[in-house]
Amino acid sequence: MLLFTNNEAQNSSSEKINLNEHTSKRLSDCAYRQQWISEAAYYKAKNRNFEPGFEVDDWHIAEQDFMQTMIARYLNVCSEDGGITLIGLQRLAKSLGLENADTIIHKDDLIHEIQIITNNDACFDNYLYKNCNRSDPCLWRAECKKLTAQYI
Repeated sequence: MLLFTNNEAQNSSSEKINLNEHTSKRLSDCAYRQQWISEAAYYKAKNRNFEPGFEVDDWHIAEQDFMQTMIARYLNVCSEDGGITLIGLQRLAKSLGLENADTIIHKDDLIHEIQIITNNDACFDNYLYKNCNRSDPCLWRAECKKLTAQYI
């Protein structure tokens, strides 16, 4: 007994092909990161009329912007979904370029490593009992307070 006609079978197989084409077009984390940074650096250079000598600065600023954007996006999602998770932090760290993110199994260690690779003061370390005296805007302040409360 046939469950569907030949036309339905052809439509079904073409939908699978389209789905596979869509998923194969998705960039890896590394490729996405490189493309985002290169496009941001291009527009920074374009805004200053491609004046030579600032290419490295443009790239570095774009790289920092990418990291801050990814962290802010991650923390916004976490605040809506009920908090940070180890797997989420590992994915974030990996997307930021931390190669051994899967081997780190503590949230505070991952946040510490993320702060290091984003060139922030790595205040989120083993001294969780001290009060936060940072005056600059810190993306991790709320999470720091939550994790500190768990240790006290």
